[in-house]
Amino acid sequence: MSDVIAEIRKDYIYGLAKRQERADGRALDEYRPIQVETALIEKAEGSARVKIGNTQVLVGIKLQPGEPFLDSPDMGVIITNVELVPLASPTFEPGPPNENAIELARVVDRGVRESGAIDLSQLTLPDGKVWLVFIDVHVLDHDGNLMDASALGALAALLTAKTPAERYGYGPDAPLPIKEYPVAVTAVDLDGEIMLDPSLDEEMIASSRITVISGAQGALAGMQKAGTGTLSSEEISRIVKLATSKATQIRDDVLGGLING
Repeated sequence: MSDVIAEIRKDYIYGLAKRQERADGRALDEYRPIQVETALIEKAEGSARVKIGNTQVLVGIKLQPGEPFLDSPDMGVIITNVELVPLASPTFEPGPPNENAIELARVVDRGVRESGAIDLSQLTLPDGKVWLVFIDVHVLDHDGNLMDASALGALAALLTAKTPAERYGYGPDAPLPIKEYPVAVTAVDLDGEIMLDPSLDEEMIASSRITVISGAQGALAGMQKAGTGTLSSEEISRIVKLATSKATQIRDDVLGGLING
């Protein structure tokens, strides 16, 4: 019976898409409401909770002195981890990170790293050590589009973070040297119709999902595709154009206060 219900639901969503409609009434390129709260974790150097519709993630930033990588001795280090809290979804299970958690961590890490969001050359310390920047993402509620929520949470948390220099005897605390603001925008393909910010139902039945990460000037910092469906070069170009435009809107409307404050 559950398979029959799932098939009926799938046909319903596909039918709506063909009429340029969605089950929750949004336009195909419209996001669910986005909420960002910061400075929620007292013992973290920075933190943020992001809600996109019913999807909710909590991101904490921790910094500590450590050894640099051998091939980049004058650069700070970024380490990103994701925890899929079992209470967030019936499909999440306790234990080591699965492939979904690993993929999510890679996308968040790539956006921060490849965009040059943090000036890692400014994270060196006088004793030869560097700041290790830990980005810890905890998924609290999963209703689709974890990529965008997690990436947005990471950026918001980084924007509020300060180095705990005084604690380690390196002088006064200081904000992280943020120089770029990468925003991830995810689209799905439903039988040729492209939708942004997929709900969980839309995400589960889509043939392809693609996440585009872009900086403030529109430069691409990363792309990640999932699903067995194929996308033509024209479709990819369209998605990139939609994604970079939407990223600018999110950056201005949602993060403007943090960026300019």
